[in-house]
Amino acid sequence: MEKLKERVTKLIEHLNSGIHERNEIIAVSFLAALSDQNVFLFGPPGTAKSLIARRLSHAFKTHAYFEYLMQRFSTPEEVFGPVSISELKQDNFLRKTEGFLPQSDFAFLDEIWKSSPAILNTLLTIINEKIFRNGTKIEPVPLKALIAASNETPPPGQGLEALYDRFLIRLNVPPMEEKGNFESLLQSKPTTAQLELPEGYAINHKEWEKWCEEIHSVELSEETKNVIHNIRLTFEEHGEKLDVYVSDRRWQKAAILIKAAAFFCGRKKTNLVDTLLLRHCLWTTKENHGEVTKIVENAVRKSGFETGFSLHSIDSEKENLEKEINKELYYSKDVYETVNLNGNTQYFEFSSKYKNDQKQVTFFIKANLIKHKDKFSPVDEQGNDIKWIECNFDNQGTCAIKIAEDEDNQEPYKNIKLTPRVLFHKGDKKSDVNKRLIESLQEAVLEINVKIEEIINQIEDKLAKFREELNTPFIPDNIRDIALESIEKQLHDLKLRLKDCDRLESLIG
Repeated sequence: MEKLKERVTKLIEHLNSGIHERNEIIAVSFLAALSDQNVFLFGPPGTAKSLIARRLSHAFKTHAYFEYLMQRFSTPEEVFGPVSISELKQDNFLRKTEGFLPQSDFAFLDEIWKSSPAILNTLLTIINEKIFRNGTKIEPVPLKALIAASNETPPPGQGLEALYDRFLIRLNVPPMEEKGNFESLLQSKPTTAQLELPEGYAINHKEWEKWCEEIHSVELSEETKNVIHNIRLTFEEHGEKLDVYVSDRRWQKAAILIKAAAFFCGRKKTNLVDTLLLRHCLWTTKENHGEVTKIVENAVRKSGFETGFSLHSIDSEKENLEKEINKELYYSKDVYETVNLNGNTQYFEFSSKYKNDQKQVTFFIKANLIKHKDKFSPVDEQGNDIKWIECNFDNQGTCAIKIAEDEDNQEPYKNIKLTPRVLFHKGDKKSDVNKRLIESLQEAVLEINVKIEEIINQIEDKLAKFREELNTPFIPDNIRDIALESIEKQLHDLKLRLKDCDRLESLIG
């Protein structure tokens, strides 16, 4: 399989020879041809779309090629072949298809949406069934890839959705951007479609058929399935706004493309890098292309490796444990110094001098009044109201007290502020905790710690192998690294959880 990857990589290098800034477009189009999928190239005229199509055909030994520029007045004869006059004389409607699309291995249809309904309907049958109904005969079509091009996506309301859906790969082909590449283009001769391939590199039909069958034996990894599910959920939430609809058939075809990417890299299972190909499968219009691309890339970034552990459950377990630690080991509110009066009722006890500091009064305030703002009178030791003292608490736990200088004549008042004495503040650690409880909590933290470390070890083991699988000819390096980011973020987040376990351990003490 390693030899197959080397061969495919070399073929892509040859396909790119003399063409600038089209590496990914050519690589993904080639993958489509290798896996029996069709390609739509979206971009303005003069951006090498037809050259790319011609080049692809030359990577195969049998490369019967058909190319046509569609127009509003194009007829079926120009695409599928003229009607045979001799057969018509015998009342047989038969087309002479040699040299036309029904007998081609590769076809390039430029400005495809401009063609007539008769042509488009026949194309749909060819793509769906790989057959051409030629009069009363049904002819097999050897087409490996139909490549269509246009500077627009199909206009709505024209009945083109079914055909457009058959183009799994949709690639944006913009004009050149790099100054150096553009200057190199100005200096060079026109690039030709011909390729000089090393002996044994061109793909024969039997190989192609064998590979198309073997692709299906590749397994979709859990990571790949997770990314697909996340994208689907995002589309369910925002698909109408984005104007995106992905059919079940399209998802199935996309899965085949992802498997093909793994197969031609010598792997039996897909990985996160392969799923980045979905960037070219799910957008529908120029307007949603960028947003759909971001959705795919973000789904890969958020994925990470599937470990068999539920991080949500671990986080929930850790959160519940922290609540228990705080409940059992720490005071959840301020504990005040109080006295009992009238049974179990708790009171704050205060004393204050009055009458020019000649007398002293001791009075009691119900502890549960600390949260009340209304004015009230305290009580004496027997529980009787002391009418000549007026109290009210603020929001900070301080009590404003007005004591009459004369018990009988309640004017003037002496104004003082008193605060109940706090024995234990909220958040203070309890000193009389059962030792077995502490040991139980410590053990619970350790169990979570062990689970997280096990996940980290599992991911680091997978990462070593994953780094070896990162290199793929179908995804550019800068895009490929998005998959690596997701793993590094996953490890970073897990290590933060480990630190949080250390914090819980320190809370227990």
